[in-house]
Amino acid sequence: MMYNRVKILRTEKGLSRKELADAVDVNFQTIGYLERGDYNASLELAFKLAEFFELPVDMVFSRKPFEPLAKQLIASRIAE
Repeated sequence: MMYNRVKILRTEKGLSRKELADAVDVNFQTIGYLERGDYNASLELAFKLAEFFELPVDMVFSRKPFEPLAKQLIASRIAE
């Protein structure tokens, strides 16, 4: 199973599924499938989404459940 933060990141930006889909050039239903865990993103889509949200791919997608995003962001900034 692949985990992702697409819904959290999308809603934080105040975007609809359609707006995000248009930004990364996919059908809005694909975004819904991703958010529900019904679809695993292709490598190309994973990179497009990560670039759109200005985050590393591993902060958007993971094979393990995520820790809270704020905790990960703080840890990554400390490491820099």
